[in-house]
Amino acid sequence: MSSLDLTGDVVELTRTICDIPSVSGDEKQLADAVEAALAAFPHLEVLRDGDAVVARTNLGRDTRVVLAGHLDTVPIAGNLPVTTTGSGDDEIMHGRGTVDMKAGVAVMLHLAATLTSPRYDLTYVFYDHEEVAARLNGLGRLVRNHPEWLTGDFAILGEPSDGTVEGGCQGTMRVKITVPGVAAHAARSWRGSNAIHSAGAVLDVLRAYEPRQPIVEGLQYHEGLNAVKIEGGIAGNVIPDLCVVHVNHRFAPDRDVATAEAHLREVFAGFDLEVTDAAPGARPGLDRPAAKEFVDLVGRTPQAKLGWTDVSRFAGLGIPAVNYGPGDPLQAHTDGEHVPVPEIRQALHVLTSWLS
Repeated sequence: MSSLDLTGDVVELTRTICDIPSVSGDEKQLADAVEAALAAFPHLEVLRDGDAVVARTNLGRDTRVVLAGHLDTVPIAGNLPVTTTGSGDDEIMHGRGTVDMKAGVAVMLHLAATLTSPRYDLTYVFYDHEEVAARLNGLGRLVRNHPEWLTGDFAILGEPSDGTVEGGCQGTMRVKITVPGVAAHAARSWRGSNAIHSAGAVLDVLRAYEPRQPIVEGLQYHEGLNAVKIEGGIAGNVIPDLCVVHVNHRFAPDRDVATAEAHLREVFAGFDLEVTDAAPGARPGLDRPAAKEFVDLVGRTPQAKLGWTDVSRFAGLGIPAVNYGPGDPLQAHTDGEHVPVPEIRQALHVLTSWLS
Protein backbone atom coordinates (compact mmCIF):
# COMPACT_ATOMS: atom_id res chain seq x y z
CA MET A 1 0.00 0.00 0.00
CA SER A 2 1.31 3.46 -0.93
CA SER A 3 2.28 5.67 2.01
CA LEU A 4 1.04 9.25 1.94
CA ASP A 5 2.94 12.16 3.51
CA LEU A 6 0.11 14.46 4.52
CA THR A 7 2.27 17.09 6.23
CA GLY A 8 4.78 17.69 3.43
CA ASP A 9 4.45 19.64 0.20
CA VAL A 10 0.82 19.72 -0.98
CA VAL A 11 1.92 19.67 -4.63
CA GLU A 12 3.90 16.47 -4.13
CA LEU A 13 0.92 15.02 -2.27
CA THR A 14 -1.25 15.86 -5.27
CA ARG A 15 1.19 14.08 -7.56
CA THR A 16 1.29 11.02 -5.30
CA ILE A 17 -2.46 10.53 -5.06
CA CYS A 18 -2.93 11.20 -8.78
CA ASP A 19 -0.43 8.44 -9.55
CA ILE A 20 -2.52 5.96 -7.55
CA PRO A 21 -5.13 4.93 -10.14
CA SER A 22 -8.65 5.21 -8.75
CA VAL A 23 -11.09 4.99 -11.65
CA SER A 24 -14.65 4.70 -10.34
CA GLY A 25 -15.09 1.25 -8.82
CA ASP A 26 -11.35 0.86 -8.22
CA GLU A 27 -10.83 3.29 -5.34
CA LYS A 28 -9.80 0.75 -2.69
CA GLN A 29 -6.04 1.24 -2.95
CA LEU A 30 -6.32 5.00 -2.57
CA ALA A 31 -9.00 4.76 0.12
CA ASP A 32 -6.76 2.37 2.08
CA ALA A 33 -3.85 4.80 1.80
CA VAL A 34 -6.01 7.74 2.86
CA GLU A 35 -7.44 5.87 5.85
CA ALA A 36 -4.01 4.69 7.02
CA ALA A 37 -2.49 8.16 6.67
CA LEU A 38 -5.31 9.89 8.57
CA ALA A 39 -5.34 7.27 11.34
CA ALA A 40 -1.82 8.34 12.31
CA PHE A 41 -3.09 11.66 13.71
CA PRO A 42 -4.55 11.47 17.23
CA HIS A 43 -6.62 14.66 16.84
CA LEU A 44 -8.78 12.91 14.22
CA GLU A 45 -11.55 10.35 14.57
CA VAL A 46 -11.41 8.20 11.43
CA LEU A 47 -14.44 6.30 10.10
CA ARG A 48 -15.00 4.23 6.98
CA ASP A 49 -17.89 2.93 4.91
CA GLY A 50 -16.88 0.96 1.83
CA ASP A 51 -14.31 3.09 0.06
CA ALA A 52 -15.47 6.32 1.69
CA VAL A 53 -13.28 7.66 4.51
CA VAL A 54 -14.42 10.27 7.05
CA ALA A 55 -12.11 12.05 9.49
CA ARG A 56 -13.28 14.60 12.04
CA THR A 57 -12.18 16.68 14.97
CA ASN A 58 -14.20 16.70 18.18
CA LEU A 59 -13.10 19.87 19.95
CA GLY A 60 -16.49 21.08 21.14
CA ARG A 61 -16.58 24.10 18.81
CA ASP A 62 -19.91 25.87 18.28
CA THR A 63 -19.67 25.45 14.49
CA ARG A 64 -18.75 22.44 12.36
CA VAL A 65 -17.55 22.78 8.76
CA VAL A 66 -17.56 19.82 6.36
CA LEU A 67 -14.94 19.60 3.60
CA ALA A 68 -15.59 16.92 1.00
CA GLY A 69 -14.03 15.53 -2.15
CA HIS A 70 -14.30 12.40 -4.25
CA LEU A 71 -11.41 9.98 -4.69
CA ASP A 72 -12.43 8.52 -8.05
CA THR A 73 -11.68 9.67 -11.58
CA VAL A 74 -13.02 8.97 -15.03
CA PRO A 75 -11.01 6.36 -17.02
CA ILE A 76 -7.32 7.02 -17.65
CA ALA A 77 -6.52 8.06 -21.21
CA GLY A 78 -2.75 7.66 -21.36
CA ASN A 79 -2.45 10.63 -19.02
CA LEU A 80 -0.77 9.00 -16.01
CA PRO A 81 1.71 9.16 -14.40
CA VAL A 82 1.54 12.89 -13.78
CA THR A 83 3.92 15.18 -15.65
CA THR A 84 4.87 18.80 -14.98
CA THR A 85 5.69 21.64 -17.32
CA GLY A 86 6.93 25.14 -16.64
CA SER A 87 8.24 26.45 -13.35
CA GLY A 88 7.41 28.98 -10.68
CA ASP A 89 4.18 30.85 -11.35
CA ASP A 90 3.85 29.06 -14.71
CA GLU A 91 4.19 25.50 -13.39
CA ILE A 92 1.40 23.18 -14.53
CA MET A 93 0.65 19.62 -13.43
CA HIS A 94 -0.80 17.39 -16.16
CA GLY A 95 -2.65 14.09 -15.74
CA ARG A 96 -5.87 12.33 -14.91
CA GLY A 97 -7.38 13.57 -11.68
CA THR A 98 -5.20 16.65 -11.35
CA VAL A 99 -8.16 19.01 -11.67
CA ASP A 100 -11.08 16.64 -11.03
CA MET A 101 -10.41 16.55 -8.21
CA LYS A 102 -7.30 15.22 -6.55
CA ALA A 103 -5.68 18.63 -6.18
CA GLY A 104 -8.66 19.60 -4.01
CA VAL A 105 -8.43 16.29 -2.15
CA ALA A 106 -4.72 16.82 -1.48
CA VAL A 107 -5.46 20.26 -0.01
CA MET A 108 -8.05 18.73 2.33
CA LEU A 109 -5.76 15.87 3.36
CA HIS A 110 -3.02 18.36 4.23
CA LEU A 111 -5.49 20.44 6.24
CA ALA A 112 -6.73 17.35 8.09
CA ALA A 113 -3.21 16.48 9.16
CA THR A 114 -1.90 19.93 10.03
CA LEU A 115 -4.86 21.79 11.56
CA THR A 116 -4.84 20.25 15.02
CA SER A 117 -6.76 23.09 16.67
CA PRO A 118 -8.94 24.78 14.03
CA ARG A 119 -11.38 27.57 14.86
CA TYR A 120 -14.28 25.29 13.83
CA ASP A 121 -14.73 21.58 14.30
CA LEU A 122 -13.98 19.99 10.96
CA THR A 123 -15.27 16.91 9.14
CA TYR A 124 -13.35 15.68 6.11
CA VAL A 125 -15.15 13.37 3.69
CA PHE A 126 -13.28 11.45 0.97
CA TYR A 127 -15.70 9.33 -1.02
CA ASP A 128 -16.01 6.96 -3.95
CA HIS A 129 -18.10 6.51 -7.12
CA GLU A 130 -18.82 10.17 -7.87
CA GLU A 131 -18.17 9.86 -11.60
CA VAL A 132 -20.75 7.13 -12.26
CA ALA A 133 -24.47 6.45 -11.69
CA ALA A 134 -25.95 8.46 -8.83
CA ARG A 135 -27.18 5.29 -7.09
CA LEU A 136 -23.53 4.25 -6.57
CA ASN A 137 -22.32 7.60 -5.24
CA GLY A 138 -20.33 7.16 -2.02
CA LEU A 139 -21.52 10.43 -0.52
CA GLY A 140 -25.09 9.39 -1.19
CA ARG A 141 -24.37 6.09 0.54
CA LEU A 142 -23.04 7.96 3.58
CA VAL A 143 -26.18 10.09 3.62
CA ARG A 144 -28.27 6.90 3.71
CA ASN A 145 -26.12 4.84 6.09
CA HIS A 146 -24.46 7.38 8.39
CA PRO A 147 -26.05 10.84 8.16
CA GLU A 148 -24.73 11.57 11.66
CA TRP A 149 -21.18 11.45 10.23
CA LEU A 150 -22.04 14.39 7.98
CA THR A 151 -23.66 16.82 10.41
CA GLY A 152 -22.42 20.38 10.05
CA ASP A 153 -23.30 24.04 9.67
CA PHE A 154 -21.58 24.71 6.35
CA ALA A 155 -19.88 22.53 3.71
CA ILE A 156 -17.27 23.04 1.01
CA LEU A 157 -17.02 20.63 -1.89
CA GLY A 158 -13.54 20.78 -3.38
CA GLU A 159 -14.62 20.59 -7.02
CA PRO A 160 -12.52 22.76 -9.34
CA SER A 161 -13.83 26.32 -9.47
CA ASP A 162 -10.81 28.34 -10.64
CA GLY A 163 -10.35 29.44 -7.05
CA THR A 164 -13.71 31.23 -7.00
CA VAL A 165 -16.57 30.36 -4.67
CA GLU A 166 -19.40 28.83 -6.71
CA GLY A 167 -22.59 28.91 -4.68
CA GLY A 168 -25.12 26.10 -4.61
CA CYS A 169 -25.89 24.28 -7.84
CA GLN A 170 -28.64 23.86 -10.39
CA GLY A 171 -30.97 20.90 -10.39
CA THR A 172 -31.20 18.47 -13.27
CA MET A 173 -34.12 16.55 -14.75
CA ARG A 174 -34.24 14.10 -17.62
CA VAL A 175 -37.51 13.37 -19.37
CA LYS A 176 -38.54 11.45 -22.43
CA ILE A 177 -41.31 12.66 -24.70
CA THR A 178 -42.99 9.92 -26.69
CA VAL A 179 -44.62 10.86 -29.98
CA PRO A 180 -46.91 8.22 -31.55
CA GLY A 181 -47.38 7.43 -35.22
CA VAL A 182 -48.81 4.70 -37.44
CA ALA A 183 -46.53 2.20 -39.16
CA ALA A 184 -46.75 1.73 -42.92
CA HIS A 185 -44.62 0.66 -45.86
CA ALA A 186 -42.41 3.56 -46.99
CA ALA A 187 -43.71 3.07 -50.51
CA ARG A 188 -47.20 3.87 -49.24
CA SER A 189 -46.30 6.38 -46.55
CA TRP A 190 -49.67 8.15 -46.79
CA ARG A 191 -51.29 5.10 -45.21
CA GLY A 192 -49.35 5.70 -42.01
CA SER A 193 -48.30 8.59 -39.79
CA ASN A 194 -44.60 9.36 -39.43
CA ALA A 195 -43.79 9.71 -35.73
CA ILE A 196 -40.38 11.26 -36.47
CA HIS A 197 -42.02 13.99 -38.53
CA SER A 198 -44.54 14.60 -35.75
CA ALA A 199 -41.68 14.94 -33.26
CA GLY A 200 -40.80 18.15 -35.06
CA ALA A 201 -43.45 19.81 -32.92
CA VAL A 202 -41.41 18.92 -29.83
CA LEU A 203 -38.30 20.41 -31.44
CA ASP A 204 -40.27 23.54 -32.29
CA VAL A 205 -41.08 23.94 -28.59
CA LEU A 206 -37.42 23.52 -27.68
CA ARG A 207 -36.22 26.01 -30.32
CA ALA A 208 -38.68 28.62 -29.12
CA TYR A 209 -38.01 28.08 -25.43
CA GLU A 210 -36.40 30.99 -23.57
CA PRO A 211 -34.63 29.75 -20.42
CA ARG A 212 -34.88 31.71 -17.19
CA GLN A 213 -31.86 33.48 -15.73
CA PRO A 214 -33.08 34.02 -12.18
CA ILE A 215 -31.10 35.64 -9.39
CA VAL A 216 -31.11 33.47 -6.28
CA GLU A 217 -29.60 34.93 -3.11
CA GLY A 218 -27.58 37.37 -5.20
CA LEU A 219 -26.22 34.85 -7.72
CA GLN A 220 -27.44 34.63 -11.31
CA TYR A 221 -28.23 31.18 -12.65
CA HIS A 222 -28.88 30.25 -16.28
CA GLU A 223 -31.33 27.45 -16.92
CA GLY A 224 -31.40 25.18 -19.95
CA LEU A 225 -33.80 22.92 -21.83
CA ASN A 226 -32.29 20.78 -24.56
CA ALA A 227 -32.93 17.67 -26.61
CA VAL A 228 -30.02 15.30 -25.98
CA LYS A 229 -31.13 12.18 -27.88
CA ILE A 230 -33.78 11.09 -30.40
CA GLU A 231 -34.88 7.51 -31.03
CA GLY A 232 -37.22 6.33 -33.75
CA GLY A 233 -37.61 3.96 -36.65
CA ILE A 234 -36.98 0.23 -37.11
CA ALA A 235 -36.00 -0.14 -40.78
CA GLY A 236 -35.19 1.83 -43.90
CA ASN A 237 -38.50 0.98 -45.54
CA VAL A 238 -40.91 1.36 -42.62
CA ILE A 239 -42.71 4.53 -41.57
CA PRO A 240 -41.92 4.82 -37.83
CA ASP A 241 -44.83 4.43 -35.46
CA LEU A 242 -42.93 5.84 -32.48
CA CYS A 243 -40.37 8.54 -31.79
CA VAL A 244 -38.87 9.37 -28.41
CA VAL A 245 -37.16 12.69 -27.72
CA HIS A 246 -34.94 12.72 -24.62
CA VAL A 247 -34.72 16.15 -23.00
CA ASN A 248 -32.47 17.45 -20.23
CA HIS A 249 -33.63 20.37 -18.10
CA ARG A 250 -31.25 22.31 -15.84
CA PHE A 251 -33.17 24.42 -13.34
CA ALA A 252 -32.15 27.05 -10.81
CA PRO A 253 -32.31 26.25 -7.08
CA ASP A 254 -35.32 28.48 -6.50
CA ARG A 255 -37.33 25.57 -7.93
CA ASP A 256 -37.60 22.10 -6.44
CA VAL A 257 -38.00 18.90 -8.45
CA ALA A 258 -41.80 18.97 -8.28
CA THR A 259 -41.95 22.58 -9.51
CA ALA A 260 -39.52 21.83 -12.33
CA GLU A 261 -41.61 18.85 -13.42
CA ALA A 262 -44.80 20.91 -13.35
CA HIS A 263 -43.06 23.51 -15.51
CA LEU A 264 -42.05 20.92 -18.11
CA ARG A 265 -45.54 19.46 -18.22
CA GLU A 266 -46.83 22.94 -18.92
CA VAL A 267 -44.22 23.59 -21.61
CA PHE A 268 -44.94 20.25 -23.29
CA ALA A 269 -48.71 20.25 -22.72
CA GLY A 270 -50.39 17.70 -24.97
CA PHE A 271 -47.33 15.47 -25.25
CA ASP A 272 -46.66 12.17 -23.45
CA LEU A 273 -43.92 13.12 -20.98
CA GLU A 274 -42.17 10.78 -18.52
CA VAL A 275 -39.55 11.80 -15.96
CA THR A 276 -36.67 9.32 -16.06
CA ASP A 277 -34.23 10.97 -13.64
CA ALA A 278 -34.10 14.04 -11.41
CA ALA A 279 -31.88 15.59 -8.77
CA PRO A 280 -32.60 18.78 -6.83
CA GLY A 281 -30.36 21.80 -6.86
CA ALA A 282 -28.95 23.59 -3.83
CA ARG A 283 -29.41 27.18 -2.71
CA PRO A 284 -26.15 29.08 -2.14
CA GLY A 285 -26.53 29.71 1.60
CA LEU A 286 -23.95 32.47 1.47
CA ASP A 287 -25.76 34.37 4.22
CA ARG A 288 -24.47 31.96 6.86
CA PRO A 289 -21.73 33.54 9.03
CA ALA A 290 -19.10 30.91 8.17
CA ALA A 291 -19.90 31.23 4.47
CA LYS A 292 -19.71 35.04 4.51
CA GLU A 293 -16.34 34.93 6.23
CA PHE A 294 -15.03 32.45 3.68
CA VAL A 295 -16.25 34.45 0.68
CA ASP A 296 -14.69 37.61 2.10
CA LEU A 297 -11.37 35.84 2.57
CA VAL A 298 -11.34 34.42 -0.97
CA GLY A 299 -11.76 38.01 -2.13
CA ARG A 300 -13.55 37.25 -5.39
CA THR A 301 -17.15 37.81 -6.36
CA PRO A 302 -18.94 34.47 -5.89
CA GLN A 303 -20.54 32.87 -8.92
CA ALA A 304 -23.51 30.57 -9.39
CA LYS A 305 -22.69 26.92 -10.03
CA LEU A 306 -24.41 26.17 -13.32
CA GLY A 307 -23.89 22.41 -13.22
CA TRP A 308 -25.06 19.84 -10.69
CA THR A 309 -22.67 18.77 -7.93
CA ASP A 310 -22.83 16.90 -4.65
CA VAL A 311 -23.50 20.14 -2.78
CA SER A 312 -27.09 19.10 -3.48
CA ARG A 313 -26.68 16.17 -1.10
CA PHE A 314 -25.57 18.50 1.68
CA ALA A 315 -28.50 20.80 0.94
CA GLY A 316 -30.76 17.78 1.40
CA LEU A 317 -29.34 17.45 4.92
CA GLY A 318 -30.03 21.11 5.60
CA ILE A 319 -26.36 22.10 5.25
CA PRO A 320 -25.62 25.05 2.93
CA ALA A 321 -22.67 24.24 0.70
CA VAL A 322 -20.42 25.81 -1.91
CA ASN A 323 -17.93 24.58 -4.49
CA TYR A 324 -14.35 25.77 -4.09
CA GLY A 325 -11.19 24.21 -5.45
CA PRO A 326 -8.12 24.68 -7.64
CA GLY A 327 -8.27 24.32 -11.40
CA ASP A 328 -10.51 25.12 -14.33
CA PRO A 329 -13.66 22.94 -14.30
CA LEU A 330 -13.60 22.93 -18.12
CA GLN A 331 -10.49 20.73 -17.88
CA ALA A 332 -12.40 17.97 -16.09
CA HIS A 333 -12.59 14.69 -18.04
CA THR A 334 -10.40 15.95 -20.88
CA ASP A 335 -7.39 13.95 -22.11
CA GLY A 336 -5.26 17.04 -21.51
CA GLU A 337 -6.50 17.53 -17.94
CA HIS A 338 -4.20 19.81 -15.97
CA VAL A 339 -4.05 22.19 -13.02
CA PRO A 340 -1.83 25.25 -12.42
CA VAL A 341 0.39 24.46 -9.45
CA PRO A 342 0.04 27.98 -7.94
CA GLU A 343 -3.73 27.41 -7.68
CA ILE A 344 -3.14 24.36 -5.47
CA ARG A 345 -0.96 26.40 -3.11
CA GLN A 346 -3.42 29.31 -3.14
CA ALA A 347 -6.36 27.06 -2.22
CA LEU A 348 -4.36 25.66 0.69
CA HIS A 349 -3.40 29.18 1.81
CA VAL A 350 -6.99 30.44 1.69
CA LEU A 351 -8.45 27.49 3.56
CA THR A 352 -5.67 27.45 6.14
CA SER A 353 -6.10 31.18 6.80
CA TRP A 354 -9.86 30.80 7.18
CA LEU A 355 -9.81 27.73 9.42
CA SER A 356 -6.81 28.50 11.61
